[in-house]
Amino acid sequence: MSASRLVPARIARLWSAPLFCLVVPASAAVSLPPLFSDHAVLQRSSRAPIWGRADSGEKITIKLGSTTAHATADENGRWTTSLDLSRSEAGPTDLVVRGSNSVTVTDVVVGEVWLASGQSNMEWLLKATTGSARQIAASANPLLRQFRVTKAESAVPLKNVDGKWTVASPETSGEFTAVGYYFGRDLQQTLKAPVGIIHSSWGGTAVETWTSKETLDSVPEFKIGAEKSEDNLRTYSRRVRTYLRAFADWQDAHQRKDRASTGVPSAGAWHPATVPGKLSGPGATWLRCKVQISASQAGKTLTINTGELRGIEQVYWNGVRVGETFFEQSVKNGYDRRHVTAAAQVTEGEGTLAIRVFNATDDIVFYRGISVASRATGGWEQQSEFILPPFTADLKASLPAHPGREPQSWDTASHLYNAMIHPLVPYAIKGVIWYQGESNVGRAYQYRQAFPLLIQDWRARWNQPDLPFYFCQLASMGGKSAQPGDTNWAELREAQSLTLALPHTGQAVLIDVGEANDIHPRNKQDVGARLAALALAQTYGKSVPFSGPVYKSMKIDGGKIALSFQHVGRGLAARPLPPSYDVNSSTGETAPLVRNTPASELEGFAICGADRKWVWADAKIAGDQVVVSSSHVSAPVAVRYGWAMNPTCNLTNDSGLPASPFRTDDFPLTSQTATY
Repeated sequence: MSASRLVPARIARLWSAPLFCLVVPASAAVSLPPLFSDHAVLQRSSRAPIWGRADSGEKITIKLGSTTAHATADENGRWTTSLDLSRSEAGPTDLVVRGSNSVTVTDVVVGEVWLASGQSNMEWLLKATTGSARQIAASANPLLRQFRVTKAESAVPLKNVDGKWTVASPETSGEFTAVGYYFGRDLQQTLKAPVGIIHSSWGGTAVETWTSKETLDSVPEFKIGAEKSEDNLRTYSRRVRTYLRAFADWQDAHQRKDRASTGVPSAGAWHPATVPGKLSGPGATWLRCKVQISASQAGKTLTINTGELRGIEQVYWNGVRVGETFFEQSVKNGYDRRHVTAAAQVTEGEGTLAIRVFNATDDIVFYRGISVASRATGGWEQQSEFILPPFTADLKASLPAHPGREPQSWDTASHLYNAMIHPLVPYAIKGVIWYQGESNVGRAYQYRQAFPLLIQDWRARWNQPDLPFYFCQLASMGGKSAQPGDTNWAELREAQSLTLALPHTGQAVLIDVGEANDIHPRNKQDVGARLAALALAQTYGKSVPFSGPVYKSMKIDGGKIALSFQHVGRGLAARPLPPSYDVNSSTGETAPLVRNTPASELEGFAICGADRKWVWADAKIAGDQVVVSSSHVSAPVAVRYGWAMNPTCNLTNDSGLPASPFRTDDFPLTSQTATY
């Protein structure tokens, strides 16, 4: 797919006026927005914009070291100019702005400025990552700095952005974006120049909220989706009220209401239970397990996270109810439910956690594990309290229309662009690093267009058509798949890879750093290092390896398929597979790694014939190619690699960088009809 097909050409014509983000002061004195504040990093550039406010018609002088510029405030009190910093010393020095008054910004350095944005994996803080204590203790670096954009959302573009510049040190670095910190640290160490990271991210957000309204409106399907997004936000409360009344009437009419509970059963048979997993059909079911409380935990509150489940729950600690989710809450939000005990209820020794779950319409299912004080629990038992009659097709057809999960204003079309990106323009930046996509997996196929749309949008806003844009491919996540098949996570990764058709882009492949039970892998050092390698190689011209093998072509030869790759370096390699894989690094939980093709040199390859039935394949390295075959497929037509949420795969090049997941087929995908 060519870059011209990825993004409509008319987008570039959407913007003709410069964009300014201005702080409106209480008086007309000369002032600057927070981006130009103490410890700021300015981009080494022949044109570094600077702007602010003053009295209408006031003459402004701007001085940084030996560089001087002038401006005049317009009729609205706004002024803008630019500094030629292409030959400036790194500093530090002061930025002085003079008009009727004088403003001095201290400890300003000139170097490389990168915008770090996306959702929670970019937002994830250094202090919450693997090895953070040691990294933070050694983080003192006056030439590495972060501007943290304060979270905000808006239905219209804003002129102001809040935040401040912070210098990396053991006292501050824990609050840096972990990915941005490692990226910036590696750049700074190699370039020997100041590096500034503008950190603007928000967890759980889709790509569309980071894209401007003008750009979304330029594509009919995204314009329709954006309008639906706004309408959903505006009407949701009314639709919930209507649904709650109708559902209560439906329960009365069909005798499917909950019954009063007398608390944790003291009698009756308890049976082993599997969590996560299905417990029972509609009705009420109890879960319980024993939890060991250490001396250090005693006398402190315990947070019990029941995760994402189907039903509404009541949570008991040692027989005392400590929390519950009401039906209205479950309608709005079916996941990440947390309940907190009182400190006085927590004593050293063995405690009992019990959970009662009721569901009037569906099976009772836990989609994630249950944790106490962030540690996974096990050894579950279950007991049924009562069972409702089977939920028939006729009953399902009679249900009132569900309003869906509660929409968040900050995840509504363009709202984060308006408040957290638009006000940054036209601050001079060298490029962008991006980690997002998890919130778009349900519409993975459409991401092929949505993601390039955002990149072109931001490039046009900054008037930098070649603005470097380096992004993270989704890491592995979820359980291991016993058989090859389809998954929208693999489809999202493919959409990300296709975005490389745009020039001046790069992808950090993370298929080897994920965790089964946590969407937030704690290993952010490899993530930052791979993004930094892309920037060093492609933006700064350094001779460093920056990519693992990338599929190029295939050739069918009888019962085998030979695959060719780009970025093989000095040769392809099979990374040794470990005996176990990470389930949750924050708890130290691992699971045995069961190989799909134990006799094969390479894991992660699947093959199919004309019947499109995928089977695990034998794969071996033959020079710069990989030869794939299976005794179960005599006439193969296609190959897939790493095509799973959490694949077991081990193809690298000599640099140790992992091969990007791929497919050679063009079969229909599971997300092909899902739209915004």
